[in-house]
Amino acid sequence: MLFSSLTFLFCFLPATVGIYYLVRRELRNIVLLLASIFFYAWGEPRYLPVIFATITISYFGALAVERFKYKKILLTLFILLDLSLLFYFKYTNFFLENLNLIFHQKWSLKVVLPLGISFYTFQALSYMVDVYRGQVKAQKNYLKIALYICLFPQLIAGPIVKYHDIADQIDNREETIDKVYYGIRRFIIGLAKKVLIANTLGGVVTKLLEQQPENYTTFMSWICATFSALQVYYDFSGYSDMAIGLGSIFGFKFLENFNYPYISKSMSEYWHRWHISLSTWFRDYFYYPMGGSRVATWRAYFNLFLCMIMVGIWHGANWAFIFWGSWNGLCLVFEKFTRLHKIQSSRFFVNFGLHVYTILCFLIARVFFISPNFNYARDLVKNMVGMLKIKEIDYGLLYYFDRITVIVSVISVLCVMSIFRNILSWGQKHWLLGFMVNVWIIILLFLSCIQLTASTYNPFIYFRF
Repeated sequence: MLFSSLTFLFCFLPATVGIYYLVRRELRNIVLLLASIFFYAWGEPRYLPVIFATITISYFGALAVERFKYKKILLTLFILLDLSLLFYFKYTNFFLENLNLIFHQKWSLKVVLPLGISFYTFQALSYMVDVYRGQVKAQKNYLKIALYICLFPQLIAGPIVKYHDIADQIDNREETIDKVYYGIRRFIIGLAKKVLIANTLGGVVTKLLEQQPENYTTFMSWICATFSALQVYYDFSGYSDMAIGLGSIFGFKFLENFNYPYISKSMSEYWHRWHISLSTWFRDYFYYPMGGSRVATWRAYFNLFLCMIMVGIWHGANWAFIFWGSWNGLCLVFEKFTRLHKIQSSRFFVNFGLHVYTILCFLIARVFFISPNFNYARDLVKNMVGMLKIKEIDYGLLYYFDRITVIVSVISVLCVMSIFRNILSWGQKHWLLGFMVNVWIIILLFLSCIQLTASTYNPFIYFRF
């Protein structure tokens, strides 16, 4: 069930909120848990045993780590049990495909990836590690761990919530009118980003990716890369906004997942602003345990590079994702070596150059992120730099664009900057501007619902992770 679906907006969400606030406070966690199980079962009922297996492993793993000796051995064992589920469902097909190429065989299992397994597995791992480190106590109530791992606002696509950030909120949270009001506004903004902007841009990207790179011009290859970057941002940040908004409606406070990444002046800054919950997860549970930057210089570079490769592997079992992670790792190591990410200047041309460098880096990375395979991504990059021989142009520019697409494209570029956030902030200080913002948010909700009713194109990119 998508957040951006009429079923969720007009059936599931009103029913869940209504029941949640009608029951006694001590029953509200149960309501949320049952709603979360129903939400997941709606799309993937056959994979409920998988998520409950993850919950069970993590529950008993944390208790074992807290109570018994040989804590590191126990932690490693239970982490491997959790990861075994992720590896089987996410990477079996990838390994078999590569073994088939090497040994000229036709082995196949056709394993289907459960929704959200990458996200809820990482949450389960963070819980056990937090208990091992002594940051939190092991939770004795199985149902509360189940709620933490499968809470529906962040179950399918994050943000990845660390247990130490939310442990107290499971037992002690306060639902207020201000939180509900903020949550509704945040949800509507995220819905509009997803439905009105991401889906519109995604239509252009989908049309381009249906063709081979040699069948469209170099200009269109840049459009494909740029629009895909904007689509992924509005798609995923929109979903994160909706998740944060839903959490606020139920009294939870989730940490921010995006902070205007496309205004960055280095790839290091970009990764501090993009998918923050994932980058901080890898920092806290992978990069730092390997020694981080508190080791020899060459080892620090290696740790950083390997961390980004693992980020790529987390995103998908595909050589394109591995290259995507490697490219990001090379950019970060290059900036560490040259200290480019430390440059502070008030000169326009210096800042402009840094912006251009960063945009080029993440656009090239984005090509490998959205391409169906490595060869397609390679040819698309070659087209972007004019090194690909164009065979035949199947469609002209008008095939991809209409007036609405042009208008949305301009809006999407403007809103990757902090203009809209500043307007919302000013609206809190000036009643008239605040009233106008509220009216505009209602209009966004109305337009989003119309678009959902009129269009069947409503994918969500991160569902495949």
